[in-house]
Amino acid sequence: MSTRIDPDVQFIREMQAAGGESLKKCYQCATCSVICPLSPEETPFPRKEMVWAQWGMKDKLVNDIDIWLCHNCGECSDYCPRGAKPGDLLAALRNTAYKSLARPAILGEWMSSAKYLPVLFAIPAILFLIVWAITTGLTIPDGEIVFSKVFPTLQAIDPIFILTVIFVVFTFIYSVGRMLSSFKEAGYVPQEGSPSLLRSLYDVIKEQILTHVKFKDCETNQERYTGHLLVFYGFVGLFLVTAFVATAYWMNIFGIVDFATPMAMWNPVKIFANIAGIALIVGLVYMTRMRLNIDPKKTVNSFYDWYLLGVIWAVVITGFLAQIFRLADAAALAYIVYYLHLVTVFMLFAYLPWSKLAHLVYRTVALAYARQIGRKGLSE
Repeated sequence: MSTRIDPDVQFIREMQAAGGESLKKCYQCATCSVICPLSPEETPFPRKEMVWAQWGMKDKLVNDIDIWLCHNCGECSDYCPRGAKPGDLLAALRNTAYKSLARPAILGEWMSSAKYLPVLFAIPAILFLIVWAITTGLTIPDGEIVFSKVFPTLQAIDPIFILTVIFVVFTFIYSVGRMLSSFKEAGYVPQEGSPSLLRSLYDVIKEQILTHVKFKDCETNQERYTGHLLVFYGFVGLFLVTAFVATAYWMNIFGIVDFATPMAMWNPVKIFANIAGIALIVGLVYMTRMRLNIDPKKTVNSFYDWYLLGVIWAVVITGFLAQIFRLADAAALAYIVYYLHLVTVFMLFAYLPWSKLAHLVYRTVALAYARQIGRKGLSE
């Protein structure tokens, strides 16, 4: 029985441009699937993905749940005898998915190339410059350094970021819906009696996301486990601080509590925030060093990788510097750096559904769905 294959040559070129340029070197020895500690025995990855990519089988690949189950530890690329870099191919497939899943598609296009970085920066830069122009006419206010003098929380910052969060949440809901539909189209159907998606999500978050246990299974790059774990919990800590401050701020407006910023350095919330920030920095050092030490013969660094690392570094550095300059009473530097902090925070979160950080959502949902379909080796 023969099967007719119509290769999508343009898709092959897209894969090569997105980081899978060496896929043609693969000669199907299956070393990658054998060496991968996460690949299940039944229809293992990434061997089949290498075949589909070489043949330009776009429909197979874009609906493939396994591209989200790979943790990109690089073990398969390290042991590939031909230097075909299967790990890079799966990363390239995810990069392409970031572009295609979310809408508007133009943001996915901008996030795929460094040449659009000025555009991505200019959008929040102009937005917060307008706020600054309205409040103080782009001047540095006199007196105690209080960032809300230039960027008022109630009138500007909260509305901007609340709308941003709503936009990102609805974008993810739409994108995840498309992803799940693509899985079903590919024949991945939940088994009878399987747990609900919400229950599966809860189990995955508790057993895998919070522990990063799957990263520990990858033996060749333990720095990846340490770096990811520190960055993850650094973000969690800073999120909790932000949620607490925002809640306390609004409760203060309604007279429920007495709360004011900036908080004293010895305030427990401030101490917790600084500890989370330090954990984030240490994790970033691990991840940046790992990226810099990558052997180009085994894997490549893509724009998606460096964009995410660069923006997180910018958020952390500007956040700490704004605090330091405020304490040093260097008003001009404090306000300018805080302005850049707002710009970089916007770049991190407003473009989230199209950035590499989106895998935190897509992969978590895919892992949960893998439990529902009974994907062997990954459903438990």
